[in-house]
Amino acid sequence: MIKLEGVADTLYIPLIARIYVSKRFPEYFFDGKALSLENELMDKINQKKPSEFFQMASAARYYLLDSMTKNFLAKNDKSNVINLGAGLETVYFRLENKRDLFYEVDLPKVIEKRRSLLGESLNEILIGADMFTLDWVKSIDRTLPTLFIVMGVFQYYGEEKIIAFIKDLKNSFPKAEIIFDATNEKGVKFANRYVKKTGNTSAPIHFFINDAAQFAKITETTLIDRCPFFIEARKTIGKRLKLLTRLAMKIVDLSGRAILVWLRF
Repeated sequence: MIKLEGVADTLYIPLIARIYVSKRFPEYFFDGKALSLENELMDKINQKKPSEFFQMASAARYYLLDSMTKNFLAKNDKSNVINLGAGLETVYFRLENKRDLFYEVDLPKVIEKRRSLLGESLNEILIGADMFTLDWVKSIDRTLPTLFIVMGVFQYYGEEKIIAFIKDLKNSFPKAEIIFDATNEKGVKFANRYVKKTGNTSAPIHFFINDAAQFAKITETTLIDRCPFFIEARKTIGKRLKLLTRLAMKIVDLSGRAILVWLRF
């Protein structure tokens, strides 16, 4: 059995959320690959009983990610999509893209678990490595347009480390963009409470962004977009959600507590 601890153990949280939302609100977000794992993950699903709001928060970022990734790929010819801290993320399966190259990068133990659950497809390359070392870039064609995806990862590290990492990526990939999720300072406090409720006390959240435009300046990148999580969910399925969920989603959107940030190097 592969034992995952600390940050690595959180990889089940978004997967379970995608299963939950795909079953209840398929007209908004549907992840067939995640649903195919439901029976295999039943023990973990029964152990973790997060609120409707937190299930939606996790799935909403993937709804936005899918839309942004499709937008990037439509504007470019053959490209790289590099999923850093890939965990059990299933964007590759949701997009059903056979033209571009998808790289899934995560710690060796996580990649081992990913391979056992999700397999490895023709245009999908699994890389077991510490994403921050950048040793893994040697095997990638850096002349291709490249999109980095970093979901649910940056929050666990300090700001200085993230800024330095983005600058290092920029130096290595001249034609690249990056999409990542972030919370503001208040959002960090709420997120830490949630992670503790799931039983994981070894992965506190640190990184936050209060001003995406200012963060772009600091990292010497261009801000393409800054998207609140729930705008489309509130529009599409808002009336079917619990009142407290709807109120929380509106507050989060208005306060910028949870966003996707899209930068160009």
